[in-house]
Amino acid sequence: MLTSVESEQMLPLPSADATGDELFKLGLLYSTGQGGAPLDYVSAHMLFNLAAMRGSTEAKIYRKELSQEMASDEVAEAQRAAREWLAHG
Repeated sequence: MLTSVESEQMLPLPSADATGDELFKLGLLYSTGQGGAPLDYVSAHMLFNLAAMRGSTEAKIYRKELSQEMASDEVAEAQRAAREWLAHG
């Protein structure tokens, strides 16, 4: 989720002008817990959602697969975080 991304150090939040590919790559890090990112499916889903909105076809696939591993309230939380990021971007 957005707050965990901010509070858990390591990777900065993407800038408002991040491309779909950049958002997708960051989502991969959170979905696997690699590259200094904590394992955080909510943040990963949020990033895949944003990447898909910016044209990443791969992000759509990963978002769907990840959502099948998540509870519906976690998916809803990720969607809220994406909307918040867009509003503050």
